Amino acid sequence: MEGQFLTDRGQVREHNEDAGGIFYSMSNQMLAIIADGMGGHQAGDVASELAVSLLKDTWQATDKKETPEQMETWLYSMINEMNTAIYNLAQEKSEYQGMGATLVIAASGDDFLTIAHIGDSRGYIYNEMGFSQLTEDHSLVNELVRTGEISQEDARVHPRKNIVLKALGIEEQVTADIRSFSFEYGDKLLLCSDGLTDKISNEELSSFLEMKKDLSVVTKELIDLANERGGEDNISVIIIQKQPSEKVGEDNVGRSPFK
Repeated sequence: MEGQFLTDRGQVREHNEDAGGIFYSMSNQMLAIIADGMGGHQAGDVASELAVSLLKDTWQATDKKETPEQMETWLYSMINEMNTAIYNLAQEKSEYQGMGATLVIAASGDDFLTIAHIGDSRGYIYNEMGFSQLTEDHSLVNELVRTGEISQEDARVHPRKNIVLKALGIEEQVTADIRSFSFEYGDKLLLCSDGLTDKISNEELSSFLEMKKDLSVVTKELIDLANERGGEDNISVIIIQKQPSEKVGEDNVGRSPFK
């Protein structure tokens, strides 16, 4: 499994409140996360970094997950722990009140991936069947689209398009959407924050994943394009591809050099 993570402050924001990384368990199973921080008097970065740190530390010490059911159970429990940690910290410190994070996580088994998400950070897959979105935004505009009140085109320019209906750490309890699917050699997975999808359409994302370029090149080109189109938000991208020969990888973690 090959993966590449890149995050950028964008062209407007003073701080990067996105965080993420790619990590390996003791049995060399890969896990990738993007968390998009929000709220709490510029404490969004506290929420996103705490989520990533907790997940990283626990994953690196965990044993092998043999089945999708085992992976889904582990993620469900872990996301609850992350939610509790962020929520409790926000209650303890007034400057952190209201902070939270959207997130998208992908964890690999031998022949499957499990994806979990909360909010409007997204996951996509590109394989022999084509390109498809794996996640459904927990957002106001997506609910309006789902009920037929507005179109997908209207949603892209709606003035309240960034209002999420669910986020990590905002309430005492949260339930993530979790699903598993087969992941074969050559398949590609894209995880991203809304700073990317607000600027680049699904059709364009598909064309990027079709490219036979190094993953590091594609992630940079995606972020560069989002910045060229305004870059009003932080932008984070992870691309994962299953390779014919798997080898032990090094963790890829971080954020933009601009905070």
